[in-house]
Amino acid sequence: MRKKLLDTSPPERADAAANRQRILTAAGQLFAEQGPGVTMSDLAAAAGVGRGTLYRRYPDVASVAVALLDEHEQALQQQLLSGPPPLGPGAEPRERLAAFYSAMVDLLEQHLPLALGAELGATRFTTGAYGFWRTFVASQVRDAGIHDDALPDTLLAPLAPEVYHYQRHVQKRAVIDIKQALDRVANILSQ
Repeated sequence: MRKKLLDTSPPERADAAANRQRILTAAGQLFAEQGPGVTMSDLAAAAGVGRGTLYRRYPDVASVAVALLDEHEQALQQQLLSGPPPLGPGAEPRERLAAFYSAMVDLLEQHLPLALGAELGATRFTTGAYGFWRTFVASQVRDAGIHDDALPDTLLAPLAPEVYHYQRHVQKRAVIDIKQALDRVANILSQ
């Protein structure tokens, strides 16, 4: 049994907590209105805080987007860990991967501006969420009896926010069409 480590960091001051909430609320509205083109100046002005206050907590716009997106990603992670099948444990790897794809498409559809702000380019691979998604997909690949270390990243590539944006807003593909295409990709785990 592991000992629980005590959190020795000082509690967040009430004014700091209020500023954090104002920043996140303003950021949510700005990302919804403007997409990923939000600047730190935009955020500070909309939140009614000084730039120094903003930069003390968040070094860049991507870190604000990550903080906002984190809540939604944690809910999906919890479903993968302990939710009902097929998303949660108990389903075959192919079914779980297909359910994961569907859930991720829903997440991207609802929060695409945040995902674009948080996961542009190589930053996608440095977020904790990507590590979690990769571990989940790798476990499905292993459970399907496939031994290919490159496959998890390949299976996650279609979920890159830039790819989803291109499919939905440039190619004008319907959500159902994207989900059906990803369902066909999941079939690799049943071969």
